[in-house]
Amino acid sequence: MVKKEIEKLLEVKFIRPIDYSEWMENVVLVKKPTGEIRVCIDFRALNKACPKDDFLLPNIDMIIDSLAGYEMLSFMDGFSGYNQIKIKESDQHKIAFKTPWGKVCYKVMPFVLKNARATYQRAMTAMFHDFIHKTVEVYVDDILVKSKKKEDHMNDIKVAFDRMRQYKLRIKP
Repeated sequence: MVKKEIEKLLEVKFIRPIDYSEWMENVVLVKKPTGEIRVCIDFRALNKACPKDDFLLPNIDMIIDSLAGYEMLSFMDGFSGYNQIKIKESDQHKIAFKTPWGKVCYKVMPFVLKNARATYQRAMTAMFHDFIHKTVEVYVDDILVKSKKKEDHMNDIKVAFDRMRQYKLRIKP
């Protein structure tokens, strides 16, 4: 189970082998409510050492209120959202963990890091800054394209998709 998950992460290039790191965490197996086993990394020590990023998440009630008067809405979900944020190579050794098959580190942001949500929200806000509260709303990895008139919706979606392509943002099909 663990080996299969590590091989999958290596195959999609989310992690890479590493020889040495002062920050070396353990793999933890967690049982999901479905009975399946999830492979997690215990980053408590690293999270404790990191200062909290106070970038605010949008107020969900304000987002819902902002939808009044729009005829068309399209909801999209980021695909492996946090994993789309690359970690600087000089910092990758800090998010390392050991497995029975060797030591590895993340090349992309794993979602268990204390500041992952704030970092991803900041990226989404920067990416869509000129559309937010007009034709796009973002809440972490959820994207909403909204149009005042039904006939404008395909163009509003196209503009949002063009921006996603520009930044190589992937969403779930």
